[in-house]
Amino acid sequence: MSVTTDTIPVRLARWDGVQRPFALLESSTPRTPGPGELLVRIDLATICGSDLHTVEGRRPSPVPSLLGHEQVGTVVGVGTGGVRCVDGLPVAEGMRVVWSVAASCGVCERCTGDLPNKCLDLRKYGHEPWSPDAPLNGGFATHCVVLPGTAVVAVPTGMPDAVASPASCATATVAAALDAAGPAAGRRVLITGAGMLGLTATAMAATAGARVTAVDPDHQRRTQALRFGASVSLDSTEEAGPADIALDFSGHPAAVQRCLDSLAVGGRAVLVGSVSPGPAVALDPERLVRGLHTVTGVHNYRPKHLADAVRFLAAHHRSFPFTELVADPLPLDRIADAVEAARTGAAPRQALAPNPR
Repeated sequence: MSVTTDTIPVRLARWDGVQRPFALLESSTPRTPGPGELLVRIDLATICGSDLHTVEGRRPSPVPSLLGHEQVGTVVGVGTGGVRCVDGLPVAEGMRVVWSVAASCGVCERCTGDLPNKCLDLRKYGHEPWSPDAPLNGGFATHCVVLPGTAVVAVPTGMPDAVASPASCATATVAAALDAAGPAAGRRVLITGAGMLGLTATAMAATAGARVTAVDPDHQRRTQALRFGASVSLDSTEEAGPADIALDFSGHPAAVQRCLDSLAVGGRAVLVGSVSPGPAVALDPERLVRGLHTVTGVHNYRPKHLADAVRFLAAHHRSFPFTELVADPLPLDRIADAVEAARTGAAPRQALAPNPR
């Protein structure tokens, strides 16, 4: 394939619909991205649960599309006008970065109302229609074009790719959930679902000084929860006692119900995992009123939460076995194998190395 000096070659794995193989494509992209954009070479991309839901037809998604929204990469091009990280640091070529799951317009009523994660013109990486005119809008590719309105955070030297990649979805979402839950120090925290998000939440809450009870039906996950700071890990049939904070990352109706039923007086439930349609759960309004309970949901996150996620990982990734949560990466042309491995749950995250080193 011939490429002009003003472009660089790229490769991507396009998703063409349920029960259809990924299409491995070659293309090119301008060496210098548009105003306010970044061109990032993807060093590692991890396969999120929502990617699996799309592949399996459990989540509506445009066809075709370029999946993937958890990744870490190196900046190879900065558009005119420049781009700044969440903390104000100018982005430069050669900088290692993670970026948010979505780009927000910054001017609509939700953005100006401190809800950029629900922007009226939100564009989500890995969930937008794919076209040859804009082929790099997801993580399962050698490069990504990072749009204006995207939160960008520099990754510190020494943080492994396997730790940094999930920050842009899993870790930042957990940071948002704990922000919504309020101070955790000295509190009894119940976490239902000990997958990638639940284990990360366990580590964050324990580090903040909470006494964490993790609940999951899977024995291996319960064992991992103890390694991530849980004081107690239980299966779904065992009683946990009252909780000041209850966090659900599973989305299972029984787990959601358990969180609501566990709340002590003044307790707060934060629901994160219920991102697809499912059965309703019971809510006793009298118990909620008399118990002074708060129930809230978290979806996507604000820019500050991505910065919080990277700060936490920088400070604590050596204290917990985060690298064990991500399998050894496969090359992009083995994406079908990576997706199949993700389905089996061999590790909380399967990984792709689109640009093998």
